[in-house]
Order: sequence, then C-alpha cells, then structure tokens
Amino acid sequence: MIKHIILWQIKDEFSPDEKFEIAQNAKKALETLTEQIDGLQMLTVQIQPLTSSNADMMLESVFSSTEALANYQKHPLHVAAADTFVRPFMKARLCYDFDEI
Repeated sequence: MIKHIILWQIKDEFSPDEKFEIAQNAKKALETLTEQIDGLQMLTVQIQPLTSSNADMMLESVFSSTEALANYQKHPLHVAAADTFVRPFMKARLCYDFDEI
C-alpha cells in the first residue's frame, strides 16, 4: 500500500474567505477522483487546520502500488483538477510518498 501525502500553502494574496473557498473547491475536485482512477483506493483533503499548523490544506491518499500512483499523477482527470483548482492558488507544496508495509 502506497501513501501519498501533500501539504499546501495558499498564496498570501488571498483573503481568509477566499482561501477557504479555494480550499473547498480543491477538496471537492480532488475527492471525486477516488472512484474514477484505477488503483486510487482512498483520497481525502483536510481544509480546516488547527492554528498550530503552517499548511492550509493536506491531501492524504492511498494507492495499490507505485505504478498506480504514477498513473494518478499523469491521469487527465487529476491533471485537470490540479491545474484548475489547486496549482494556480498555491505558493508552496510538500510531498511525502511512502510504502506502508
């Protein structure tokens, strides 16, 4: 089982209300991918961090294999969701992938 964790920071130019709307839109777009991409077993996006956090959003996903993760990353539905609802609004992205044995 492969876990794929992403942390994002939304650009500072957006107001708190705009940031929340951006996060909601990204969450909705990304979470719909679970049933549409082979090998993607679970995907959830957290958008209400505690004040102790230094990230605005977190994606946690589980894949059946490293090949399934690679397929997801280039899958047209994922690319479209990321290009529309995520990438234009983010100032920073961290990724941590691992094999949970």
